[in-house]
Amino acid sequence: MQHLDDATRTQLEAAAFRRLLRHLEANKDVQNIDLMILADFCRNCLSKWLVAAADEQGAELDYESAREYVYGMPYAEWKANYQQEATPEQQAAFEARQARKQDAQS
Repeated sequence: MQHLDDATRTQLEAAAFRRLLRHLEANKDVQNIDLMILADFCRNCLSKWLVAAADEQGAELDYESAREYVYGMPYAEWKANYQQEATPEQQAAFEARQARKQDAQS
C-alpha cells in the first residue's frame, strides 16, 4: 500500500471499513463478547474509534450516533433483538484474555 497516494489509500481504507460493517451486519450472531475474546475489539470499540477520529478531524460526532452507524440501528434496538447474555465460558475466556493483557503490560 506504500505505493498509493494518500487519497487512494484513504478511499481503500474507508471501503474496507464499510465492508467490515456490512460483514458485522450480516453476522449478528457474532456477539461482542466473542469479538472481544478473539480480537480485543467489538462494535462499541469501532464506535468509540469513530468518535475519536471525528474529534481529531474537528468534526462533531456523538457516541450514540456512531453506535447507530456501526450497529445499523439504534443500539437499544440491536441489544434487545440480537445481544445474548454472555455464557460463563465466554466470561471466563474474556477474563483470561484481560489477565493475559495485564501480564503482557507488566
